Amino acid sequence: MRFDTKIAIIVHDELAAWQKLNVTAFLAGGLVAAAPELGGEAYRDGSGKVYGPLVRQPILIFTASSADLARVLRRAGEAGLTPSLYTRELFATGHDEANRAAVEAVATDALDLVGIALHGERKAVDKAIKGLKLHP
Repeated sequence: MRFDTKIAIIVHDELAAWQKLNVTAFLAGGLVAAAPELGGEAYRDGSGKVYGPLVRQPILIFTASSADLARVLRRAGEAGLTPSLYTRELFATGHDEANRAAVEAVATDALDLVGIALHGERKAVDKAIKGLKLHP
């Protein structure tokens, strides 16, 4: 099945494995919070047991340098996309309010980006992530 939209999460290539997983999880949750239609239906096994839903379409995970992340953020804005982001400072905060305050304290060009998530029309997302490689 081909979707009209695309989901991409881009993580900094120099993060530790646990940080990459943490950033990816937070960003995926942020995408579904921003676009609830991304959430699929609940699952049910053959015995009738119910499980929680998953995101309804594939999420592609890319790796990037600091410069790549800044370029993706700029391109996303130019394409009219609203990215979710994760900055290095968020590893030291403990809750959503502190996270938002940490981001608000830094100008766009000075953000120490470690992750970005995008959801939107395929061509717009492709343009924003052009040149990136899938995470190995």
